[in-house]
Formats: sequence, structure tokens, C-alpha cells
Amino acid sequence: MIIKELIKNIPALQISGSLEQKITGIAYSSQKVKHGFLFAALKGEKHDGFDFIPHALEKGAMAVLSERKRPEGFKKTWVKADDARLALALISSEFFNHPSCKLGIIGVTGTKGKTTVTYLLEKILKTAGHSPGVIGSISYRGPGFDIPAQRTTPEAPDTNALLHQMLGQGATHCVMEVSSHSIELKRISGIDFDVTVFTNLSREHLDYHHSLENYYKAKKKLFITADKSRLVINSDSIWGKKLISELSKDSLCFGFNENADVYPDPYHYSSTGITASVRSPFGKMELNSPLLGKPNLYNILTAAASSLALEIPIQAIEKGIASLKKVPGRFERVPNNLGLHIFVDYAHTDEALKNLLEAINEISSKKTFLVFGAGGDRDKSKRSRMGQIAGKIAHWTIITSDNPRSEDPMMIISDIEKGIKRTGNNKYEILPDRKKAIKKAISLGKPGDYVLIAGKGHEKYQVIKDKVIPFDDVQVAREAEHEIKEN
Repeated sequence: MIIKELIKNIPALQISGSLEQKITGIAYSSQKVKHGFLFAALKGEKHDGFDFIPHALEKGAMAVLSERKRPEGFKKTWVKADDARLALALISSEFFNHPSCKLGIIGVTGTKGKTTVTYLLEKILKTAGHSPGVIGSISYRGPGFDIPAQRTTPEAPDTNALLHQMLGQGATHCVMEVSSHSIELKRISGIDFDVTVFTNLSREHLDYHHSLENYYKAKKKLFITADKSRLVINSDSIWGKKLISELSKDSLCFGFNENADVYPDPYHYSSTGITASVRSPFGKMELNSPLLGKPNLYNILTAAASSLALEIPIQAIEKGIASLKKVPGRFERVPNNLGLHIFVDYAHTDEALKNLLEAINEISSKKTFLVFGAGGDRDKSKRSRMGQIAGKIAHWTIITSDNPRSEDPMMIISDIEKGIKRTGNNKYEILPDRKKAIKKAISLGKPGDYVLIAGKGHEKYQVIKDKVIPFDDVQVAREAEHEIKEN
């Protein structure tokens, strides 16, 4: 496609050089540039793409997109944009011939629940006879492919390339996790959403957004820009209520309150799953799921309401929800022969940890042994709050290392410990070695007890300094079981 066609609908551009230059691809990293590519020289937190233009040219770039003026003597085509990230997103959509307009796109945003909701919707869509793809924090997958995710919501060229691939391989829909970072950085600009979903909002990513209000405003942008989309919103959340009140469009609301459009009445939690009769304007649904606890009933309500917005038959919703047995790293049960209930979960905030521990207490009176840490180089304020939650609810806590990154693991652990000490609870210990911590927790449990390994979920690595070390909580828990049995 020639540059003139790529930029025909992009506002506020200044072009220097040929408009007839053929573009064979788009890259925002000079490492990924090939002959004939447009290179987007974006300014990031750590690096400025402008500094990598010579490398991009060496690799065959025929045009550059930037917010800066064309350098003197530059001989290729230069595309200057007031907002290079927005221009990149719109150009990417144009290059791949607007794939989102030809798929049913469901965008799911919120602090918690996004991943599980996308898995539920994937099952429901398949049960209804559709062919969905998924873009999320665990993997990017669709008909004929399944690749590990690099980030929750990819950069615009990658997102549009994935949608194009899904479309070419027969997909009818794509369910996307939409992160607040991707909204702020305009990675999803130009995506034509059919349904946009708000799960909830709690303290997270404040190292990036600086305040909860800013975090909310980032999420809200998705619902403003997706003006043709049907809206599905959690009306139990104070931020969901705020969102509803500030939007001019009607929304399909879900929650536990009977004033919601979609709500459960009655419902029941057990150690084997959830049963619920769910009321809606479209009829009653009888939902049964092997997923556990109140957080997952919220996820189920979210998926059910989103499916109704897509006009999926109730019977398909019921069957689809029942067919999802587990989600990797999301309250994921680790089978064992010790008589324990061992779970691995991605919970890495105080509210997520609280919800999980309370969910366990709702279905059992047995003891809960908690293993968790906190990530380095991230929001430090949540560490003591996580410690307070552990001290108030868990029967025994082992504070350990998560992904310390460039920080000293013991400093992170000390921050968590301060929170536990505020509760006056001394039922905890410190084991920085995560493998030893997991094994210790499992060895302490008696038949019927619960072991919750939180913080890393589906991740299969630990980031320590500049090294990425293979580490899988589920696998480590299985190995610990075998060691305990042998002894």
C-alpha cells in the first residue's frame, strides 16, 4: 500500500517526500524493520525512537513517522504527526484494511476479572456456533494459532495484525482485554468495538496513573471513543455507577443488586463451584460453573451480560459457562493427593487478595495458608495494605519473593511485613526463596485445608535483577507434593 492511501484519513499530518512510496509493513521497533517498512519513531519511557532511525534505515525503512520535524538531509519520506501514537494506530488499521470492522469486537476493561471474562466469553461464543479469537494477558489465540502474550493489549500494529490473521483464518469475533495503559497510549484507537465492558476499578497501576481518579479517566476514554458500542457495566462498583452517570448512552448493567439488569437470585457457593439463577430482561438463566467464589460469580455475570448484549441465546450462555473448567493462574486448582485444596492465583493487589481469601472463607471453615510477595519497581503503596489483608484474614502467611526486578527482595518483604504487624497478628514467617515458601505452606496444611499461592498466576518466570528465571507456581506446587509424599 502506498503512503498516500495509508494516511488519507489521518488528521494533522505534514508529509515530506514521496507520497507514492510503497509500504510493505509497519514497525515501532527498529529491530523489527524490514525492507519497505514504515518506522514509527515513538518516544517511550526509557528510549526515544528518534535515536533509532539510522538503524531502521539500515534495515530498509522507506518512511518514518514522528512528532518531530524532518531532519535536514533526510532523503526518505517523513510523516510528521501532532500525535504519533494516534497516527500509528489509525495507519495500522488502514494498512490491514480495518479488520476490526469485519469482526465482532468485545473489549473488556477493569482492574480485576478481565482474563476470566474473556475465557468465559470465548467458551460462550464457541457454544453459540461462532469462531472467536482472544487477545489477552495470557495468550493471543484464534483459529489455528495460540501464542504467549507479550503484554495484555499489544501495540496498534500488532493488534491489527492479529485481527487480520484471525479474520483470514475464519474468526467471527475477537474478545480483547483492554488495559488502561493501552487506552492512554492509544494502542486501541481505530478499533471498532461492538461491545465494551467495565468489570470494576480498584487501586492498581498508580505508579503509572498517579491517582485512582486518573486511572478511572483512562478507563472511561474507552467508553467515550467506542461511541457505537453497546455498553456493559458493573453497577455494584462505585466507579461503574459514576461511569453510567457520566455517559450519555444506555448500558446493560450487572451486579448483585436487583436494580441491575442482570443479577443472581438465588445463588450458592461451594467447594465444587457456583450455582445461580440469573435474572435478565431477556429471561432467566440457570448457571452452573466449576469456578469458585464470589469474584468468579461476578465474572460469570459479566460474561452473561456481555453475551446478552451480543444477542447470544440463553441456552448457549448456560452451556458455555458450564464448559469452562479453569483459567490458567486464576484461582487455578492444583490437583494433589494430600487432601489439600491448593490454588494458584494472579492476585497482586490488596483488594484482589482480600476477595480471594474471603471467597475461601465463604466455602470452608478450614485453615488457609497464604504464600505471596509483591513485584519490584511497581506501586509500593500496596505492599503494606496486602500485608494487612493477610494478617486479618489468612490463618498463616508466608511472605516470599515475587518478581523483585531491580529491588532488593528483602526490602519488598519488609514493606509487606509492616502491614501484617499493624494487625497485631504474628502468625506469619518470611521465606524469600519462593520455592521453599510454597513447599513449606503445603507441608503445613492438613487434609481439607487451603493453600493459596498468590501474585504470579499464569507467569512461568521470575524477574530478578536483569535475569528472567523459569518459575511456574503450579509446577513448583506439584513438585512439593511429590517431595512431601516421598518423605
